[in-house]
Amino acid sequence: MAGRARHPFRRRVRDGVDAMPEVEISEVDGIRSLHLGSATVQSSMDVDDPVRLVLSYSRAMMGFLLFNPEPRHILQIGLGGGSFARYIDFYLRDAKSVAVDINPQVINVARAFFELPEEGERFEIVEADGADYVKIFRGSTDAILVDGFDGLQIVDALTTEAFFEDCKRALAPDGVFVANWWSGDKRYHQFVERLLGVFEGRVLELPSASHGNVAVMAFTGSPALTRFEGLKKRAEELEARFGLEFPEFVSRLKSTNLHSDNRLLI
Repeated sequence: MAGRARHPFRRRVRDGVDAMPEVEISEVDGIRSLHLGSATVQSSMDVDDPVRLVLSYSRAMMGFLLFNPEPRHILQIGLGGGSFARYIDFYLRDAKSVAVDINPQVINVARAFFELPEEGERFEIVEADGADYVKIFRGSTDAILVDGFDGLQIVDALTTEAFFEDCKRALAPDGVFVANWWSGDKRYHQFVERLLGVFEGRVLELPSASHGNVAVMAFTGSPALTRFEGLKKRAEELEARFGLEFPEFVSRLKSTNLHSDNRLLI
């Protein structure tokens, strides 16, 4: 039976946590969405096909699979409506995922209305401040997916140099950090510059198909696959396996990042 996962970690309450935005739900044409104190959609689920990644930014964030298609451990900072949890549970059967969220109301609503996977050995929810929780890992998680908004903007604590350093220490030697940022945020280029400094320039930007969101990836080591010929071949294989537009991801990576005629420069 699914239940609240127990974990020895105890969360530190961040300043202002008592004033966290109210969680609201809307449903239009079979798409159920989660909102945090505003009309902005934070997460969406197709009621008839819960595994499908409805929002283009969530599909772009899974673009990290181009570089690490067999992750065994994935840390999600920000549960939202559980889009990544459902997708990982269905498509990445050998992976364990841990979703961390500071807002207990988000967790309760996701459990009640967003068809989360059963909590157990393969999927765990931890109520905690993700900026603190990541510190318990040392070279042991393959991917960190960061999607942290407070209803108005990206959470400041998830964009600091110290947080990026903690994430780098948490990642395995071939690990990848992925954040959902909005390119229209006036702080966006500051975030990218900090990430470039911490990850020694090993950063790629993958724009989503709409709304200005960007999946920003940072790598602990240089990716093994950077040549476009190899990326295109892998993209076709992953599209068939995972049902996402990986060939389009390769095109966007090429148009957005530094490259030579035949490979990404990273």
